[in-house]
Amino acid sequence: MFIRYYLDLPIRFEDVEAALVAQPEAWVPGLARDAEDRGERLLAEVGFAYDREHRLDKRVEIDFGEPYRIPSKTLLPMSWRPAGAEHLFPALEADLEVAPLGPSRTQLSISARYRPPMGVVGRALDRALLHRVAEATMKDFLDRVGEALQTRATARG
Repeated sequence: MFIRYYLDLPIRFEDVEAALVAQPEAWVPGLARDAEDRGERLLAEVGFAYDREHRLDKRVEIDFGEPYRIPSKTLLPMSWRPAGAEHLFPALEADLEVAPLGPSRTQLSISARYRPPMGVVGRALDRALLHRVAEATMKDFLDRVGEALQTRATARG
């Protein structure tokens, strides 16, 4: 499945790019965990609630590739994988992208790909509901990344 979301930041491309590629492993995973928590709350709201005693906790491992610069944008490859219970949760491959929109604006986007777990049943659940939860989680995540980049870019400048 594919998810794409983007937003505009009122900051110069050079400042956003520098903030994005400066040690993302130190600040992005916390944002991802917060977005995952929101996704779990959405699932509970639509009836996938379970009590704490029977809850399946999952840890997520986030890894980053080397930034890839082309003339029109910079991409930061990212993978988002469950640590344990891999057969129950999808792994996600994504690119965080920054591109100039003018002298003082930058587009921040995410292009993410995942395969629903659990075969045919997982694909059916994804089509019925879970893809929308994944979209909301990615939107929440990118909004948080955008806020963090604005703070980091302002602090750098």
